[in-house]
Amino acid sequence: MKIRFILASLLLLSYSLLTVSIEDDVKCLEGIQNSIKDPDGRLSWSFTNTTVGAICRLNGVTCWNETDNRIISLTLSSMQLSGQLPESLHLCHSLQSLDLSENSLSGSIPVDLCKWLPYVVQLDLSNNHLSGPIPPQIVECKFLNKLILSNNKLSGSIPFEVSQLDRLKEFSVAGNDLSGTIPSDLARFPEESFDGNSGLCGKPLGRCGRFSGKDIGIIIAAGVLGALGSIILGSLIWWWFFVRVRK
Repeated sequence: MKIRFILASLLLLSYSLLTVSIEDDVKCLEGIQNSIKDPDGRLSWSFTNTTVGAICRLNGVTCWNETDNRIISLTLSSMQLSGQLPESLHLCHSLQSLDLSENSLSGSIPVDLCKWLPYVVQLDLSNNHLSGPIPPQIVECKFLNKLILSNNKLSGSIPFEVSQLDRLKEFSVAGNDLSGTIPSDLARFPEESFDGNSGLCGKPLGRCGRFSGKDIGIIIAAGVLGALGSIILGSLIWWWFFVRVRK
């Protein structure tokens, strides 16, 4: 009897946890829908259908399988979405892939993003209007193998903590306003991953403290103009004292 009671209790607990998880995933999507501006109506999701797997058929939503409502992936790219990254993402507990690229999202990358999505494997926030620093807390996304933050307005340095993401296979911060030295462990990524940040230096870009071709051109031009100015000034002084005065 005791064994049956324990088994029944465990089954009831598992069912309760699953129910809560499903309810949270629905609330996650509702929060996204309510907090992001969607001019083209691409997120016109309806939650009236409460049958199993119903939310898995919504635009941009992928579930673990067709027999439950647990979300594994959100692909909301190129939808003209604007606003900030929604806090309701913390309710998508099982999310492993988030693609919000090619939109008009603004604001900063939330410091708690990895607490919201502790199991995220792929994160693509490229081609938006995100600003501010890359939070060092990104290291808490321990399972990341893809982190794409290119073509935003991110500033500051690349946190050393990013180099501690051991599983990272694909990485890009190109086309931002980042500065400082690239963490040495990120030198394994190609130059294209860092292009478009005028203040960045270190491998695989040029060495820190070394002048770029543009800088050298400016220095040469300034030297030539300075020399010409000196010649002209010297000629005027010579003319004044040795020609005009004698006359």
